[in-house]
Amino acid sequence: MKIICSKENLLNGINIVQKAVSTKTTLPILEGILLNVDDKFKLTGNDLEIGIECFVEADIRNTGSIVINSKMFGDIVRRLPDSEVLIEVNEDNLVIVECENSHFEIKGINPSGYPSLPVVEKENILSLTQSDLKDMIRQTVFAVGSDENRPVLTGTLIEVKNNELVFVSIDGYRLALRKKLIDTDLSDFSVIVPGKILNEISKILQSTDEEVLVYNSNNQIVFDAKSWRIVSRLIEGKFLNYNSLLNKEFETKVIINNKEFQSSLERASLISMNDKNSPVKLFINNDKIVITSNAELGNVREEINCEMVGNSLEIGYNPTYLIDALKAIDDERSAIYFITTNAPCTFRPVIENSDAFAYLVQAVRI
Repeated sequence: MKIICSKENLLNGINIVQKAVSTKTTLPILEGILLNVDDKFKLTGNDLEIGIECFVEADIRNTGSIVINSKMFGDIVRRLPDSEVLIEVNEDNLVIVECENSHFEIKGINPSGYPSLPVVEKENILSLTQSDLKDMIRQTVFAVGSDENRPVLTGTLIEVKNNELVFVSIDGYRLALRKKLIDTDLSDFSVIVPGKILNEISKILQSTDEEVLVYNSNNQIVFDAKSWRIVSRLIEGKFLNYNSLLNKEFETKVIINNKEFQSSLERASLISMNDKNSPVKLFINNDKIVITSNAELGNVREEINCEMVGNSLEIGYNPTYLIDALKAIDDERSAIYFITTNAPCTFRPVIENSDAFAYLVQAVRI
């Protein structure tokens, strides 16, 4: 094989597929990137849980394929001059990389043993913009659990129901939900996608209106853009009934400015940043929220204004969970519903009857 391409395009492709290259494996071939040239120049990474293909624009001189160590190849290309790069493979699987005055010869691996990406039929095809998909991942994936004994909670539920796209993550202490109306003739479906896979996808997605197709079959899901394609296994099992965790009953309801509340919580949490057992305490009364925290190193008091309905309330929370929810909300203001001092609170849109998002955070003892 022999191709010529720009360093910029090549490096971008390497950075994308490296997210699927295994760093801990007993199979050396999985530590490599598959370079394949036929009518297009394609890079592939595959760790058997996630596979990524990326097409790189190139001047194709000869077809062929080779596997090359991902880290070495990436480090070399990253340090090349910003110019055209020639990649050529000889009969002994020796990979020649040239760019201006740089010349590398790297031992490649025969590609015959490289695992193919699963074939996924295009069922339940969902079309989204990269921007919308990136936002919905960002706004929910932070609440994915890490307990491997509860595998369904290590993923995000993605479902389509009644022309509504829903993303839900739950880790046992909090819940993150986003909904978006979509124009589709899809039948209802639901899948659980590993959170770590969604984190990697979000790094590749751009905030543009370019289309991404999402489809699944045979316990695999595909995220397919024009220049790249990601295939991931799905998590098997039944997701929690998230609707049973969400209701609008309340004893106290406040409407807050998100940025103001977030800034106060971030300052209040500084005093206990080295003490994970120190929650923040909220005292809600007379259209004000007083935020306090007491730790071994000292104490802090913050106060913000709010619009309040219902009873006065004193309640404690892990400040990180509240801050994560606020960071995920793009609206200027939110409504927070409280039931009792031991029950979770729920962030919702200020607009009545809107269920575009919901963030539930479990209270802690104070």
